[in-house]
Amino acid sequence: MTEELLRELKEITPEEERLLSGDREIEKGIYMSSRPDVVDAGMLLEAGKMIQVRTHTRFVHFPVHTHNYIELIYMCSGSTRHVVNGEDVILERGELLFLNQRATQEVYPAGKDDIAVNFIILPEFFDYGLKLMETEENLLRDFVIDCLRGNNGSSGYLHFKVAEILPIQNLVENLIWTLHNRQPNKRSINQVTMGLLFLQLMNHMDKLETDESGGRQKLIFTVLSYIENHYRDGELSRLAEELHYDLHWLSREIRRRTGKTYTELMQAKRLHQAAYLLTTTSMSVMEIAMAVGYDNISYFHRIFQKTFGVTPRGFRVKNRKKE
Repeated sequence: MTEELLRELKEITPEEERLLSGDREIEKGIYMSSRPDVVDAGMLLEAGKMIQVRTHTRFVHFPVHTHNYIELIYMCSGSTRHVVNGEDVILERGELLFLNQRATQEVYPAGKDDIAVNFIILPEFFDYGLKLMETEENLLRDFVIDCLRGNNGSSGYLHFKVAEILPIQNLVENLIWTLHNRQPNKRSINQVTMGLLFLQLMNHMDKLETDESGGRQKLIFTVLSYIENHYRDGELSRLAEELHYDLHWLSREIRRRTGKTYTELMQAKRLHQAAYLLTTTSMSVMEIAMAVGYDNISYFHRIFQKTFGVTPRGFRVKNRKKE
């Protein structure tokens, strides 16, 4: 992060001046409206906005609360201690912490040099940015977004330890800078930037930690990440062996958590990857079928048409006409 931006974020706010003068509790009128234990997006977002950034208030203990929005916390410098769903989470410089609307959070007092920023994000903010990124199917990204929206039975947090991943750091800083400096056209810019941020995070799922109750959720992240990287020839038996799980148990767990079998997930990825290649390359249909893992070209034609309602060649022609 640039020194100039960090210096601006370090400035003592009027709220913090009050705390340094002797107050010991948060001013609930800033954060809550009807319920004293729910931080309300309506209190923190400007009218008509779907995302806002504000520096985390230091020098005070935030008692247990929930949010009626998705919160993203980024640690600019120092560290902060959070208790999310009863579990300790220490957020260090350069790390990201996502909380969905079901998560309970408690935050311990931060010091002068512990600079964090909070993104207040309405769930619908993600929709436009993700539509722009839909050139290629990404089951893992979609599953993570569902978790943030509170779907899939998720009630925990996503803690990405990505301090050393430069592209992610640059994207987060771009988000902070654009919002902090109130740049024109910032909604479109920030929605696209958020989409790019998620694509980058999906490449670093090994840096993810989640709550103990979401342990099986993390298992699905691992499975979907495996499919993203091995959709051509990835076998469930090989993954089960790598993870030291019983094959039949893993198969049942995947279906229970996603509503689809491993084979169905693999096939969905292969076919959407084929669709992507049909519209972005000049590869022949046979070359594309082989590239995504189908040796039987007749079978590829049959399941592609069943999925998309048109042959691979027809899909290519139809989508080129839209350009």
